Amino acid sequence: MASRIRVVHAPARTPYVRKLTDGHIEIVNGTVHRGMEVPRDVSMRWLLERRPFDWFDVLHLHHVEFDDLATLKSVLSECARSGRRVVFTAHDVDPVFSKRAAYHRKLSVLAEAGVPFVCLTEASRSDVRKRFGDRVETVTIPHGFVVPPGTSYPSRAQEVRSPRYFLFGSLRENRDITTALYNWRFGRHQQDTSMHLLLRAPGRINLLEEHDRWSLLTSMAGDPRLRIDVLPHPTDEDVVDTALGCDALVLPYRWGSHSGQLELAFDLGLVPVVSAVGYVRDQYDRHAPFVDEPVWFDWSDGAEYAYGPRFLEALDTAAERLRHSRPSGPSPDFADYRITEHEAIMAAHLEMYTRACS
Repeated sequence: MASRIRVVHAPARTPYVRKLTDGHIEIVNGTVHRGMEVPRDVSMRWLLERRPFDWFDVLHLHHVEFDDLATLKSVLSECARSGRRVVFTAHDVDPVFSKRAAYHRKLSVLAEAGVPFVCLTEASRSDVRKRFGDRVETVTIPHGFVVPPGTSYPSRAQEVRSPRYFLFGSLRENRDITTALYNWRFGRHQQDTSMHLLLRAPGRINLLEEHDRWSLLTSMAGDPRLRIDVLPHPTDEDVVDTALGCDALVLPYRWGSHSGQLELAFDLGLVPVVSAVGYVRDQYDRHAPFVDEPVWFDWSDGAEYAYGPRFLEALDTAAERLRHSRPSGPSPDFADYRITEHEAIMAAHLEMYTRACS
């Protein structure tokens, strides 16, 4: 192949996306292309304003919840007219922010347009095929690493000390920060533990929509065991640096499909304390020979009165594990496995991208 395949991602904010480049694949996001500055977080509306689509070869969609259906259809039509390949990674088989029916209508439009679905687990691939049948092309390509294998980390002190939890990301509805924090703060067996939150700076709309969660953080801010850091845009380095000062990553999902944060915990050797929603167990199963099993809790059966006790039991289990054994980071075998896994991930993406570019 004489030149690299030019791929524009919508969007390209996550490490999952930014690692999908090599000597054959060029990511256009974040570059100046033919005098045009391509943003990191490309939206479909932005794309429509940059026609004709002769400045990229492949459009790789990652999230379609924030663009309306008409805009999505227009982008797909323009890609078909221009002979541009479209690929969709189904990070979320069910929606995180929007209504289920509206989201599935968008996925149906993608399937009807012949857009192949990249599924992160075999279980999610099976569900996609049940919902959309033979009209959808699917391939399973796992999430892969968040932190590049072989990255050097400061050595963690190994003396037994109080367990330290890490919680980061948005305060969105599918993450029950409230239940997690109340149970952590008042749990009898959690009094010697600490919690570190790393959050993105909220805007007015966040403070309105997430008022109860921000009010809770304000009321707890005086607890010396709780540290809350707010940054304009936490970088990958900010997240990793903070995580390395902690022992366990708390993932209080109410619902969801896959978790990049779970992969981060595996990369850094943290103990994940995670709700077994969606396909996160399938993510772990793939790595089972190389990483310790997460501490699970069940928030998926509708028995919501039991969700608090279940979470606290999981947190107590994690604390007891950490009091006896501190995380030592990923094993060399896991790093080697991640390298081999990434080679397969890149080969699979290249094969998908080249179908319309050969």
